[in-house]
Amino acid sequence: MPRPGCVRPAKRSDLVRGAAMAALTILLGVCSVAALLLFRGIALARSRGTVVCRVRRGDTGWQSGVARYVGGELHWIPFIGLRLRPRHAIARRGLTVSSRRRLTTGEGPAGYWTVVCSAERGPLSLAMSEDALTGFLAWLESAPPSAHLDAV
Repeated sequence: MPRPGCVRPAKRSDLVRGAAMAALTILLGVCSVAALLLFRGIALARSRGTVVCRVRRGDTGWQSGVARYVGGELHWIPFIGLRLRPRHAIARRGLTVSSRRRLTTGEGPAGYWTVVCSAERGPLSLAMSEDALTGFLAWLESAPPSAHLDAV
């Protein structure tokens, strides 16, 4: 029987149980964050007026996300992230297409096209499906005549 005022040493089973509960709590937290990110990505991809689109600035790798046409801008929101605000807002005014080509097998998904654009903040590459590319080019060509004055 322990003396009054003395602390009883912890049993090994208590330590194991506490470590297991801590590991389970951490695992549950990680799974919850992963589920929320997955739900966010699905919700972004299925929302009206968005197309799945990849973005690349310079020589960096492709970043997957969705693009949404908002007035005279193309808003790009990444799949991975917590913010719902767009990371890139590409203005149609002054945007010109430098080149376009089909992605090779090692570069991206089959059937995707890449479009290299000259934008206000430097060159930008977009990769999208053929249907999304048709919509992007139609959106770009439907700009009012004054929108292309800056590109000259």
